[in-house]
Amino acid sequence: MEQKKTELSILLPVYNTVCTDFVSQLQTIAEAAGIDYEIIVADDGSTDAACMSQNRSISQIPHCRYIIKKVNSGAAATRNLLARESRYPWLLYLDCDMQLPGPQLLTRYLAPLDAPVVMGGISFGGDPRQLRSNLRYRYETAEAHRHTAERRQRRPYQSFRSCNFLISRNVMLSCPFDERMRRYEDVMLGKQLRAARVAIAHIDNPVLMTDFEANPDYVAKEELNLKTLHEFRNELKGYSRLLTLVEGIHISLVRRMIVLLQRLFGPAMRRNLCGPHPSLTIFKLYRLGYFLSITN
Repeated sequence: MEQKKTELSILLPVYNTVCTDFVSQLQTIAEAAGIDYEIIVADDGSTDAACMSQNRSISQIPHCRYIIKKVNSGAAATRNLLARESRYPWLLYLDCDMQLPGPQLLTRYLAPLDAPVVMGGISFGGDPRQLRSNLRYRYETAEAHRHTAERRQRRPYQSFRSCNFLISRNVMLSCPFDERMRRYEDVMLGKQLRAARVAIAHIDNPVLMTDFEANPDYVAKEELNLKTLHEFRNELKGYSRLLTLVEGIHISLVRRMIVLLQRLFGPAMRRNLCGPHPSLTIFKLYRLGYFLSITN
C-alpha cells in the first residue's frame, strides 16, 4: 500500500473560460489540506482577450501559475505540457468548467490507494425544469447510471475520462496523451494505460457539471466527435459503445438502409435535436446514421 500523498500538482487546461474563482477555491482547499502543492493553468491559445486578462491574475495567487500558449494545439497537447511543467510526483487534472463538490475532492484523492491512476468521476446537476429542453443535460442524466464508481471499475480502461483524475507524474510522462487527437484523447489514453499494464482505480469522487451548451452547439460538437471516432475507429475498437454497435451490424444491406434513412431524414432529425423538444431516441439514431454516412 502506498503512502499518503503529500505533494501534488493541480493542472487545469483552459480555453476562453474565466477560471479565477475556480483556482481560488482549489487554492483554499489545498491550503487546508496541509500539503505541498502547485496549481498550474495552461491557456490553449484562447481568442477571448477579456478571459485572458482576468485569468492573468491567477499568477498573483500563492502557489499558482498561469501559462499562455500562443497557438491552440488541443487539450491533449495542453495536458502534456502541464505534465512537463509540473514539479510534484502526483498530478491532479481537472476541467475548470466544472464545479467542485467541496474539500473532500482533495482529501479523497490524497488518501492512500495502491494505484498509479485514480479517476473520481463526474456527476450532473442543475434545475430539471429549466434544463428539460437541453439535449446535453437530458443525455448525460439519462446515462448517469453508467458513471458510478462501481460501473466504471468493471471496465476501468474503457471508462477513463480526463475531466477529473489523479495520476503519477512518472506514468503521465511515460504514457502521454496522443496529440494527434483533438477529441477522444482520453479514450485513447485509457487504451494506452491498459497496454502499459498501468492499474486504474475508480472511486466515488465526482466533480459537478452544471453548464450545458445550447442544443445546436452540442449537435455540432457531437458531429466533430463522430468524425474523429471514424478516423481512429481501428485504434479505438473496443473502447466505444457506438463502434461496438456498428461492428455488430454484419448485414451490409442494413448498413445501406441506415445510410439511406440518414440522407432522407437526417436534416429533419437534426432540426429536432437543435430545437426545444429534442428526442434522445432520435439523438441515438442520428449518431449512428451520421457515423455510417462518413466516408474516408
